Amino acid sequence: MAEAVYLLCAATSTACAVLLLRAYRRQRTRLLLWSSLCFALLALNNALLFVDLIIIPEGIDLAIWRSLMALTGIGLLLFGLIWESR
Repeated sequence: MAEAVYLLCAATSTACAVLLLRAYRRQRTRLLLWSSLCFALLALNNALLFVDLIIIPEGIDLAIWRSLMALTGIGLLLFGLIWESR
């Protein structure tokens, strides 16, 4: 059951990133770009979670890379919010 949840989270984040990027291409609002980059990195975080816990559970520990992707994604969104508030 956990496998399905991890894959659904990755698929949802990917869908959000794609929809936000499509909206950015139409409207050219930079906040949409920052949001789409954030969700793309969160989707990568979820994909790494699936690989780390399901595919190679006793192999390489990807916790640092997962955290780095999530931190970078949220950091990009925060940067975009601060940049657009000026």
